[in-house]
Amino acid sequence: MDVGLLSRIQFGLTIGFHYIYPPVSIGLGLILVIMEGMYLRTGNKLYEQLTRFWVKIFALIFALGVATGIVMEFQFGMNWSVYSRYVGDVFGSALAAEGILAFFLESTFLGILVFGWDRVKPRTHFISTIMVALGAPLSAIWIVVANSWQQTPAGHHIVDFGDGVRAEIVDFWQVVFNPSFLDRISHVYMGAWQAGAFLVVSISAYYLLKGKHLEFAKKAMAIGLFVALISSLGQLATGHSSAHTLAETQPAKLAALEGHYPASQPAGLYILGWVNEKEQKTYGIQIPGMLSFMVHWDFDEPVTGLQAFPEDERPPVNIVFQSYHLMVAIGFCLIFLSFLAVFALWKGFLTKSALLLKILIASVLLPQLANQAGWMSAEIGRQPWVVYGLLKTSEAYSPSVSAGEVPASIIIFSLVYLVMFGLFIFILFDKIKKGPVTDSPGGKAGL
Repeated sequence: MDVGLLSRIQFGLTIGFHYIYPPVSIGLGLILVIMEGMYLRTGNKLYEQLTRFWVKIFALIFALGVATGIVMEFQFGMNWSVYSRYVGDVFGSALAAEGILAFFLESTFLGILVFGWDRVKPRTHFISTIMVALGAPLSAIWIVVANSWQQTPAGHHIVDFGDGVRAEIVDFWQVVFNPSFLDRISHVYMGAWQAGAFLVVSISAYYLLKGKHLEFAKKAMAIGLFVALISSLGQLATGHSSAHTLAETQPAKLAALEGHYPASQPAGLYILGWVNEKEQKTYGIQIPGMLSFMVHWDFDEPVTGLQAFPEDERPPVNIVFQSYHLMVAIGFCLIFLSFLAVFALWKGFLTKSALLLKILIASVLLPQLANQAGWMSAEIGRQPWVVYGLLKTSEAYSPSVSAGEVPASIIIFSLVYLVMFGLFIFILFDKIKKGPVTDSPGGKAGL
């Protein structure tokens, strides 16, 4: 393997592992605001108990998100020095904004959220919960700004820099509101809300299946399912909007997502399939003309296909196709599961259905798989560009790094992350086993 591919594998492993945690933090932050808001509104101690329990889970996930995110900045300088010089002006502004406007906000109020229960007034504590819950989405904004700029660059010009060139900002707000930003940030938020909601649903289903903390679990289940249903439907809407943007800004990626090769023909929407890249054909089950309809509101309107682009400017099609369709399949499963669970809870038979509760326990994995698959389809679908249309990935890595140096760091990072993940699962399961702290109508549990 060459150093570029090894560096991509390393970055993919580290960011893939990191991306387990921030979406859950964003989703849980919203749910904490709902729980504590209900406590202040109703005075029902059960909502306070819910908030106290889930704050502990949130703090654990937040800590892992911070720890796993630090490594990525170092990789920019070590493995991707050409890329770092090229995007430094743009990324520096976005990441500085994240640190000042988001990370400091979370860090400042996190201590009050976790340790301030008996030290500040209830409304003051609720304000700290809101501030922490806002910090994670604000952080996501600036990360998505930077990533979206790579997908659809805007608000910059190219200048000479040393023995190369770099992008410099000429309009900060064009950089922020680049053509793909709004679609991407809304899609990220929906996925994050799903991740947080289905974690709450999963743990609540576990308690209901075991017959423990019943009232506690029912309240948490109701809140979790409400957020799960709204975000699952929202994910469908934001995904549809993204298809329109892709058709205008990244047509090669859109063609790869659906394995559409003809340069200018109406395109179908595949339910499942397999792409033979050598023959430039896609085999599977499709709805004829449906992609054309989604993009142009016309079943017969041509969609630009991969054959309209030089072969060296096409992404690896099958892996993009498969990861995208996995994400879509999971998305529809989550919509169906959310509706089914809400109906079962409304009709009162959710607690009596062991099979449905077991499915809901396992459902915590689905948003995570969808988030990872969506990230893969978006990033691999951008190839061969690291900055779309401007800088190729093959030209962006550090020339001083050799292929022999990268595997050692991949192994070390993988081992460290596996240990961290093992500790996370151990602590999480321990907190779930101990359950809520105070008495509730569903029973008693202590830490």
